[in-house]
Amino acid sequence: MSVRVLVVEDEEVAAEAHATYVQRMAGFELAGVARSAAEAVRLLDRDADVDLILLDMHLPDGHGLGLLQRLRAAGHTVDVIAVTSARDTEVVRRAVSQGVVLYLLKPFTFAAFRGKLEQYAEFRTRLERTPGDVVQDDVDQLFGALRERPTGADLPKGMSLDSLRAVLVALREHPEGLSATEAGAAIGVSRVTARRYLEHLADEGRVTRSPRYGGAGRPEVGYVWTGADPGRGAIS
Repeated sequence: MSVRVLVVEDEEVAAEAHATYVQRMAGFELAGVARSAAEAVRLLDRDADVDLILLDMHLPDGHGLGLLQRLRAAGHTVDVIAVTSARDTEVVRRAVSQGVVLYLLKPFTFAAFRGKLEQYAEFRTRLERTPGDVVQDDVDQLFGALRERPTGADLPKGMSLDSLRAVLVALREHPEGLSATEAGAAIGVSRVTARRYLEHLADEGRVTRSPRYGGAGRPEVGYVWTGADPGRGAIS
């Protein structure tokens, strides 16, 4: 059975992106998009089968945590993942105290978004399989599903976390960008190996590709660090 998701986001472009991301994921179904707290309440009152809210904190008619407080007072037990640019530790603390199960900071890539929803799906799967009376190990496994995914779990086969970190360090130290040859020389691997890591980072939205001209031979591709760290916990 699919997880039905309500996106609560006031920015049109972001709302459309989050809705599209949900629709790209197997096991999830878009229940609707609300551009304000009032609209979210109306949608939830009409549709009691929403399982999960992706909640922005900055809404035109109030704070996301205020909306969450209203929903809890009205008896809505829907799960919530905060999807927001709010970095204030007090907001994070209050979010946890009000039952927000995961917290995703903007900006992020689809991979980071997917990771959070997969964590949530794993939690639900374990919960459904857990007997009515739990022992400590059952509880530990349920809460463990909501913790950070294993470091490097999303890396393609044959890629190492240490090498990926080394490429990241080299890119950050060269804001003008690096070619695959230069990156390989910087971290002590072949051009082909370095290019594989650089292409992975480009696909994740962490670096941009641009052609380089000058010198003999064919133009090279340069890779420039974007300065964004979506999914940071996996490779920082």
